Amino acid sequence: MVEWKVSPDPVAYEDALSEMESRAAAIREGRAAERIWLLEHPPLYTAGTSAKVEDLREPDRFPVHQVRRGGQYTYHGPGQRVVYVMVDVGARGRDVRRFVGQLEAWVIATLAEFGVTGELRPGRVGVWVVRPERPPAPSGAPAEDKIAAIGVKLTKWVSFHGISINVEPDLGHFDGIVPCGISDHGVTSLVDLGLPVTMADLDVALFRNFEGIFGEAPQIVGA
Repeated sequence: MVEWKVSPDPVAYEDALSEMESRAAAIREGRAAERIWLLEHPPLYTAGTSAKVEDLREPDRFPVHQVRRGGQYTYHGPGQRVVYVMVDVGARGRDVRRFVGQLEAWVIATLAEFGVTGELRPGRVGVWVVRPERPPAPSGAPAEDKIAAIGVKLTKWVSFHGISINVEPDLGHFDGIVPCGISDHGVTSLVDLGLPVTMADLDVALFRNFEGIFGEAPQIVGA
């Protein structure tokens, strides 16, 4: 069984990390079910294993957490849906690339419910949207903004960390870092794209699309 948990109040990053690690260990040992955990964090930056010091533009703006997941600097805060994915990838075929592809497909299918075309780009982690109303890049390529980030960690084939999707965060908070090490593209959100989407709307779409991507329906548990 895959449990589906939604926390209604912001969760401190340290508390979330501790709970994720404990849950992942319990899953490995067969003591707990897999879990999808949806939450929001207070404003903070995280530094993945590939983070570069120079990409932290404002080190004193928000707390900075060093984390053992792939990727570089990311921002988490109110208005952003964070989805921690704690599943046994070993029992699901031991195919890490397929697992990451499922996360990407899940985000793209969810965004499509709101008429947003999410796209992947070689060499750029996450999900992107084209902004034809904006001036093109110096190369002549269409302007693009990132709407979702993906960063996972596997320990003995059990995953934790996961994805984040921007619903209505303060986009100015991203200015304190170079998000994911990419400085020549921007960041957007569903509301920034002109869509009156709420966190609850996104949660429903995430839940509805989970089974089609992962092959099983999650079971809702308490907060």
